[in-house]
Amino acid sequence: MSGKGREGEGVAALIGSVPLFSDLEPAEMERIADVAVPRSFPAGSMVFREGDHSDACYVVRSGLFRVTREYPDGRAITLATLAPGDFFGELAMLDGEVRSASVESVEDGELLALPATDMLSLLERNPEITVKVATALTRRLRQANERISRQSFQTVPSRVAGVLAQLAAEEIGEGAEREVTIRMKQADLAQLAGTSRESVSRFLADLERAGIVEGGRGRVTILDPPRLKDYIF
Repeated sequence: MSGKGREGEGVAALIGSVPLFSDLEPAEMERIADVAVPRSFPAGSMVFREGDHSDACYVVRSGLFRVTREYPDGRAITLATLAPGDFFGELAMLDGEVRSASVESVEDGELLALPATDMLSLLERNPEITVKVATALTRRLRQANERISRQSFQTVPSRVAGVLAQLAAEEIGEGAEREVTIRMKQADLAQLAGTSRESVSRFLADLERAGIVEGGRGRVTILDPPRLKDYIF
């Protein structure tokens, strides 16, 4: 089998692993794989910026990506983090408007770009996918609302603990108790929690002394995820 053939099979397998596309027939998945364009993004690079025009939506193939919106004073708020298998960029594709948020790579990563025209045709042929898109948008809106509320009313330790608990749940499932490592810099955790890196560093030191986390370069290992709830108010 040629390298190109193996690559095509890998793209189709990734498409099939995305919940949004899980009900598609193999031929439809292959059709998406045929138009998907792999794109690499070094850590810290922008996929697109708020206000850009839309010509594609994306599936995360590897790495970690952050969705942000900016205030007029230049401050940014993180709306979501995206891991392999996540789908994004569909909002501007659906309403024909400019991008409503910015997306940047937290670490080296790769995306599959899906042309908007092909995706819109796919939605027309498969109404069940349209329902899944609506469900995904609703879930993302709920998460953004919860994060904004947390940043508005909670203390800094509560916000940071809440972010760590949410990231742990995304990795190992809600209510799981096993150890989990979050690959993220303190500056990125600070942005997710709406606070400063120094505040995150101080709180992580407190958690480390309590035996709840273990710090490392560009990562935090949560040794005892359930105990984070003691800090969330």
